[in-house]
Amino acid sequence: MVLIQGSVPIDADRFQVDFTCGSSVKPRADVAFHFNPRFGRPACIVCNTLQRERWGREEVLHCMPFAVGEAFEVVVLVTKDSFKVAVNGAHVLEYKQRVELEGVDTLSISGKVKVQALGILPGSSCVCPAASVSSHRPESHVRTAVLLSVMPPLGDLSVPFRHELMKGLSVGQSITVKGEVHQNAHSFCINLRRAGSSDIALHLNPRLKKQVFVGNSFLSECWGPEETRVDIFPFAAGQYFEVIILCEGQQFRVAVNGVHLMDFKHRVQDLSCITQVEVLGDVKLLSVMIG
Repeated sequence: MVLIQGSVPIDADRFQVDFTCGSSVKPRADVAFHFNPRFGRPACIVCNTLQRERWGREEVLHCMPFAVGEAFEVVVLVTKDSFKVAVNGAHVLEYKQRVELEGVDTLSISGKVKVQALGILPGSSCVCPAASVSSHRPESHVRTAVLLSVMPPLGDLSVPFRHELMKGLSVGQSITVKGEVHQNAHSFCINLRRAGSSDIALHLNPRLKKQVFVGNSFLSECWGPEETRVDIFPFAAGQYFEVIILCEGQQFRVAVNGVHLMDFKHRVQDLSCITQVEVLGDVKLLSVMIG
């Protein structure tokens, strides 16, 4: 089951949610399920499948449960033979699968839409890859792609929070931190720490008073050069956030609320010695997941 919470901008003409087989652009990845609300006249929802860069037969629903300027909640229930969609608690449509589910590993959201939260809940038997987030921001719309994943949340979430990674980090792993920023918060941080020392391989530090997002490392008792992002600051006092850290071969990729925010080149090359996740500061944790 996939849960999407968001809102439709007043000037929206359309947006789409695509369950795709990879994230390739050229050639374009197959789309198992294309869910496309269109706000023209007449308003409708178009569903389809793209295979080998060719669209199939459209299934059109002349019903519009979305309203421009209004919030929404979409739930997509994925069964063995169909996608069942509910909007704001009411069943809207069922779309029969045209491609094998095994190849579907990416969820893409694009068009004129604002996404506040995205959740992926496992079924009773589900095998999924590790999580990854990428985003592309053309002037006219926002596109977000999320590799589908299932990760069990950790237990005690009191702050300061520390969790040991028994085997250390490895390429392909991800860490997802969900929480709420305190009212009147100054800052908080997420640290990936090195075993047996005070070293911090990755230090992520949203500073709310200055509206700046800082990445750094603390190695051999010394802070390194800060890497900052000031043009986008997705955190706000009293607001929900989701940070996803993907460990790649050369870097950490960081996304916040579904939008790619920073690539941080590895300053500690032996990833297996990074054995602790730490969260400190003015924040309430809702979940921490290791995938």
